[in-house]
Formats: sequence, C-alpha cells, structure tokens
Amino acid sequence: MSSNFKAVPLMHTDPVRASDLYRVAIVGAGTLKGKEIAEVLGDRNFPSADIKLLDDNESLGQLESVGDEVSFIQSVRAEQFDKVDFTFFASDQECTRQNWKKAQKAGSSIVDLSYALEDEPEAEVKSPWIQRQLGQTLTPELQPGPAVVAHPAAVVLALLLLRVHKAGTVKRAVATVFEPASEHGQKGMDELHEQTVNLLSFQQLPKKVFDTQVAFNMVARYGEQSLPALAAVERRVLKHYQRIVNQRVPPPSLLLLQAPIFHGHAFTLHIEMEMPAEIESVSRSLAGEHVTVTGLAEESPSNVNAAGQGDVLVSIQADPNLASGLWLWAAADNLRVAAATAVECAENMAASRPKGKIQ
Repeated sequence: MSSNFKAVPLMHTDPVRASDLYRVAIVGAGTLKGKEIAEVLGDRNFPSADIKLLDDNESLGQLESVGDEVSFIQSVRAEQFDKVDFTFFASDQECTRQNWKKAQKAGSSIVDLSYALEDEPEAEVKSPWIQRQLGQTLTPELQPGPAVVAHPAAVVLALLLLRVHKAGTVKRAVATVFEPASEHGQKGMDELHEQTVNLLSFQQLPKKVFDTQVAFNMVARYGEQSLPALAAVERRVLKHYQRIVNQRVPPPSLLLLQAPIFHGHAFTLHIEMEMPAEIESVSRSLAGEHVTVTGLAEESPSNVNAAGQGDVLVSIQADPNLASGLWLWAAADNLRVAAATAVECAENMAASRPKGKIQ
C-alpha cells in the first residue's frame, strides 16, 4: 500500500532524534499482526524516527518493508529496547511474557496485541474507537501501564451495538462470529490452504494448528490438541467487550464458529429493541466513523470486500417475525482493526511522553 511515510533505516545511529519523533520496536515483526502494524504506522504517518523489527523464530534475518525502506528482522534481546519509546508486541504470548518487562524497564510504553498481559494488574484493555464512541476523554497518563489491544471482534460488536443503542434501547442481542484462519497467524492460514489442496487431491490433512478439518467445513470447536480453544476465544471476546463498553449496552449472547475463510471476521447480529425502530433511523445511527452501511442496491458486506479497509461494513434488515427485531450482517478486516487500535493506543500514550530527547 502506498504511503507518504518515510522510515529511517533500521541501523539508525544518530544520538539525538528530531524533537517530534519517537523510536518504535515491533516484536513479532514477521507475524501477520506485526506486518499490519508496520503498514498502519506508515498509513497514519506515526512520528517515528526509527522502527526496529524484532522476532525470536524462523523469521530472523528476513527482509521486511517499513514504509519506503527495507529492514532486517533481528532477534529479541534486552539491549534492543534501549531508548525505544513504544514497543508493540505482535508475537506469541510466551514471547510477550518473556520480554515485556525488559522493554518497560528500558522506558518503553507497551502495546500488547498478543493478549498475554490482559490480566496484569497494571494493564488495561483498550479500544480508542469505543472510547470516542462513549465520549470518554483521553487524558494523558504520566506512567501508563501496558495497553492491551481489545479483540477485534469485541471492538466491532461494541461499536455496532453502541451505535444501534442511539436509535433506541437495545433489549437483547445474539451474535454469531465467523472466525478466520488468520487469527491463528500464518500457520493457521497455511494449514487451511494445505487442507484445501489435500482434500481436492485425496491426501491426508495436516491438523497441527486446528486439530480438526476446517477446509470446506464449519466447526464450533477445535480438536483437543488445538490452543487456544474456540470456547476460550469466545470468553476473551466477551471479557474484552465488557471492559471497553463499561455496561453501556448489555453483552450479546455469543457463538464463535471457525469458518473455512483465510481472512476477515464476519458477523450475524440479531438485535431486539425495547420498542420498534425504523430501519432508516437505525442506519443513520450506525453510519459514521469506522462504519459503512451498505444499501440493498450495493454489494453485500463480506470478508473479501472488507479486506484492507479500516471500516466495518454493515447491512441491515428488519426481522419479519418480530416487530422490534433487527438483523445485521457485518464484515471487518480483523488484522486491520487490531493494528489500527494498537497504533491509536500508542498515539494516545504519546501525549504523556516528553519530546526532544532520547528516553
């Protein structure tokens, strides 16, 4: 994706940075989330003088583009966090647990996309999209704790239900979330691809990631050897929803299904209002920042046409069997929502960091 963002090469040696620039590290730079963060940093022109790409697996030494530059992915070591202002953890949970204290001790603000820190006492699950929707003031903190990026499905459900709630009181909501393989990273994508190819050629199916057949299939739970279990992901989505919505709208009854799709969440959402509401009124309430409502004459939302977009695509229709009922069909790019949330968290935390000198 083209961008005006221009990153300084990884081997940045200037001892004094520009007065309005920060130094950034991405741990898990070779992951799908890590690559998306690097792209969003460029798209949003995040004020960075240096972006370090770090990882601890087979992606070491791999070349990755950061804006208009190409950098090597280096190993995660304590000294790599020296003078880094923001560290994004897009790695697996074990890598985050092993390294986040090192980054924090070096003076870096932490943004966690791995969910490893969601239950740490000093951490907070955050979604700037929802904070703005709730009209919350984003006050700078002198020593902010780790920002845990809210699960993208929780962000989408919260945003849609809060918007609908503007048109009338939501009495009850039931949601089905269709999970893409990309939520399991590149290995999940690869396994779905290999299963698809092997099924068509009558070969044995690889099951290291899902421990069950997901190609040409829909499942409500993985095999016993697969981690995390779908039920655990469901619990995380609801927990994050409750933390960011703060009881403004009741949480939906939720079912998470693994779909045979590579990328992008899809959602069905049945909403029962206290009183019947006009479709046009609900559509107006839904539309706005980060939400695009499609009409009947337009292409229906799908995980394919949501790919690469920062907006949630939504269509709405009345429930013919319930006067106060509505159906929403929505799709969103899970990686883009997570990365955009992470970068906005860093932008909000930047207000509390002094400028003009190395941290």
